[in-house]
Amino acid sequence: MQLSAQGRVETMSLLLALGLLVAGFCPAIFCHPGGPAARETVPEDRDNGMHVDHLRLASSNADFAFSLYKQLALKAQNKNILFSPMSVSTALAFVSLGARNTTLTEILQGLKFNLTETPEAEIHRSFQHVLRTLQRPDDRLQLSIGNALFIHDQLKLLSKFTEDARGLYAAETITTNFQDPTAAERLINDFVKKETQGKISELVQDLGSTTMMVLVNYIFFKAKWKMPFDPRDTFESSFYLNKREEVQVPMMSLEGQHIPYFRDEELSCTVVELPYTGNASALLILPDKGKMRSVEAALLPESLRRWRDSLQPRRIDEFYLPKFSISGDYQLESILPELGIREVFSPEADLSGVTGAQDLQVSQIFHKAVLDVAEKGTEAAAATGIKFILTSGKIDPVILSFNRPFLMAILPTGMDNTLFLGKVTNPKQA
Repeated sequence: MQLSAQGRVETMSLLLALGLLVAGFCPAIFCHPGGPAARETVPEDRDNGMHVDHLRLASSNADFAFSLYKQLALKAQNKNILFSPMSVSTALAFVSLGARNTTLTEILQGLKFNLTETPEAEIHRSFQHVLRTLQRPDDRLQLSIGNALFIHDQLKLLSKFTEDARGLYAAETITTNFQDPTAAERLINDFVKKETQGKISELVQDLGSTTMMVLVNYIFFKAKWKMPFDPRDTFESSFYLNKREEVQVPMMSLEGQHIPYFRDEELSCTVVELPYTGNASALLILPDKGKMRSVEAALLPESLRRWRDSLQPRRIDEFYLPKFSISGDYQLESILPELGIREVFSPEADLSGVTGAQDLQVSQIFHKAVLDVAEKGTEAAAATGIKFILTSGKIDPVILSFNRPFLMAILPTGMDNTLFLGKVTNPKQA
């Protein structure tokens, strides 16, 4: 039976737009002073008789990160890729608080959880633990991750959903007049701009008056390299896009440093870790020439674990890394169905845990990421070698140059939860 015109309006007026955001920056000279507003200190986790397997969460998050990366790579061949697996998975887990039946199962299985091994309550408590761990103060770097719900002023949320949103995901709720889409967009974008210190100013657009709720997750990351590059040593050099094309980029350099290093002969790539001051590091993966696709296909949680476990300090005589700024901008509602997350985007969505009624569906998922890499600090990189003239007196020097497409992951120390994941195909491509 077809809906009447009025019925269609009522149904369409209950849509959920999900917004995801991540911003990663670096040198202090390029960023506004001060971090996001300090948030209230949260107490340590209490078991309440429940064992929370945080290693299982990390493994699932890594599996989801690489699965989503592969889908993005299929749709963006020969382009830079940058996104935050932590931001996307946190926002989807947050949405699952209100999901029921098949909608709930699809989201959690799409996030790579085995629901026969991991109860739903344990999943949420694991995210709670990770968010609290990441939010612990660290004077040496800035890392802020947060959630906010912008809700229609006439939408009545169930008290349990509101309590869990705040207790598990530290989400604040902000009443919004979506009947004035322009004002609503300005309110949300101003919030995001403030929390990311001005780096992302237009997360959402074209909301429309049918929007009832927008969930925003953001990450702000800013850190300095533990081994900073000297700006006086930066020079113009070639970055090889492929066999036939190259671009000139500012190439940063280090000499005679001991850097955590692993040569993966099985996957034909070189892995190095550049630590930041504070509890985070950048993992740079440089495939051999012509091996990018085979390395991408082999991206699995066990690969990440093996790389990190195999790193050993090694003297690198000459190390070269391009200075660059890249960004990612995605509409994930067209990509997540490839990971099995489908029903939540359809009229059959069951998000009755949000309002008590089965009348919401997700209409859009916005995700934006920004990454700056420069001499003084913060985020990114990996890629390949260039032949240089050797200075006298050096015997078999180790030279490592990221002068061709490479992969990058930024991870908290001691955790496999990936804050940022990307591919630098062209450092000159914004």
